[in-house]
Amino acid sequence: MSASTHTPTAVISFGPIAMSAPERGQDLHLRVSAPATGEALPVILLAHGFAKSLRDYAPLVDFWTAHGFAVIQPTFLDSATLGIAADDPRTPDIWKHRVADMKRILDHLDRIEDTVPLLKGRLDRTRIAAVGHSYGGQTVGMLLGARVIAADGTIGEDMSDARIKAGVLLSTAGLGGAFLTPFAADHFAFMSPSFAEMTTPALIFAGDRDDSPLSTRGPDWFTDVYTLGPGATALVTLFGGEHLLGGITGYGVTDTTDESPARVAAVQKLSTAYLRSALYEADSSWSEAARAFADSPDPQGRVEEK
Repeated sequence: MSASTHTPTAVISFGPIAMSAPERGQDLHLRVSAPATGEALPVILLAHGFAKSLRDYAPLVDFWTAHGFAVIQPTFLDSATLGIAADDPRTPDIWKHRVADMKRILDHLDRIEDTVPLLKGRLDRTRIAAVGHSYGGQTVGMLLGARVIAADGTIGEDMSDARIKAGVLLSTAGLGGAFLTPFAADHFAFMSPSFAEMTTPALIFAGDRDDSPLSTRGPDWFTDVYTLGPGATALVTLFGGEHLLGGITGYGVTDTTDESPARVAAVQKLSTAYLRSALYEADSSWSEAARAFADSPDPQGRVEEK
């Protein structure tokens, strides 16, 4: 089904759901949102950015669920809602806990269906995607096949998950090494990715004014995953876009520095279309949406494809 012909529907949202996770030191909390009706729902696992939580990204979640996706949002250990101290022994490995949390969700989809009213038997386990913003983009990149380069230069563990069939990476950090500021190099050892192993299909979003304090480069740093990731099939560069891409983390949030409903709408529509085409064979949503985006009389950005 083309996204352009899909009629938005009423949705349900349920949470928090507490999932036991002794190895992370506290329960994993989830929020699940889904269309109120319909069967065989494709699934999006949404990985939030640093300090965010299951309460964030409503502009994206609302759009995806209204257009046929079930969305599962975990709260990771770095969330400001948990208040974990910088000297907590888990802190250096939070990036690993994030990936493990996402896999734990996939391992317990039956329990999630049993817990959420009106959801039993409605999730399509053959059509699962993952979307991540910022730190969440790093998390999703790992699930799609990206690795972390160790201090000795060796390529780290493969943490990919074949259950995830496609991804969307929003404002995702690029290469490490000399491209990191001293602060980033000292505090975020995991920010030395190898994208060469990232083979799962993915759409990349970057803002052309996203100038990160963690990198010695400019906004092009956020396009490395597209340039170097074999599975990264498309790149959307948003004109005037900064790190929150117009305000994707919430309605009227105060940390958006580039507020733009049109920019958010571009992320909503293009991500939805890409995932429908990636998950459903012969679906034309992506080609139609990309063409309409490029032909707009008021273009919000540009699309590149491999």
